[in-house]
Amino acid sequence: MNKWIIGARVKTLPAAVSPVLIGTFYALEVNWINALLALVVSLSLQIAVNYANDYSDGVRGTDTDRVGPIRLVASGLASAKSVKRASYISFLFAVAAGSLLSLNISLWLIPVGGISILAAWGYTGGKQPYGYLGFGEFSVFIFFGLVATVGSYYVQSEQLNWQILLLSVPVGLLSCAILVINNLRDLPNDALVSKRTVAVRIGDINTRKFFAFLLITAQLAALSAIGIDQLVVLTLVCVPFTYQVVKQVLGGAKDAVLITVLNNTARLQLLMSALIATALYI
Repeated sequence: MNKWIIGARVKTLPAAVSPVLIGTFYALEVNWINALLALVVSLSLQIAVNYANDYSDGVRGTDTDRVGPIRLVASGLASAKSVKRASYISFLFAVAAGSLLSLNISLWLIPVGGISILAAWGYTGGKQPYGYLGFGEFSVFIFFGLVATVGSYYVQSEQLNWQILLLSVPVGLLSCAILVINNLRDLPNDALVSKRTVAVRIGDINTRKFFAFLLITAQLAALSAIGIDQLVVLTLVCVPFTYQVVKQVLGGAKDAVLITVLNNTARLQLLMSALIATALYI
């Protein structure tokens, strides 16, 4: 497989697609050009932050002994300079698509995009990356949950309401769950290099409980949207998958098995978001 596809971590990209699906299909009328631009922004930011993390963790030596998917810099597959450049190029794609959306909708989208880019880079980049202080989950919930879902709806309708905020909650919670399971897998190594993620701060057992809480709460949050559209009951299809993943993590899944859990969590997020989007569109 091409090393840049590996570095982009395509199996985590449901976190970028899911909010756009829900935000777009909640609108009464869909502008497909704006939908495509929103998707490009979301995917580009996700890929950019993946490359940025690869670069920043690589130059810090955080990924030297890694159980998870291959990292380009740490493994020597690509130089730190080239991975940094790939991150910048991805950010430029996000800026280009976001600028077109801003011209179509509102210039207020520009500062929102700027803050999102700073948050993406600051996760593991800079002198004091907030991902090393345990704020990664909070940022993911805000930007890949609230901002991405509400923003995708806004570029369709130019409106904001409580319903779209509610619909963004399960998306954000599942994005957090993806990060939590990633950090659970990396917990031993992160503790050694003083990367104080939530997993490191609360320990193995509590991180597993936290993951279960996020998945169960996401399922309940999705079902609470029945008040918006009764067809959201379709998300009950996700219950067996939620149970399976939670059982596996609480049962003590470790190391490489957690890579499979991460992939299944991303698929669960995409499935739930697709079901919600389908219910809203119908």
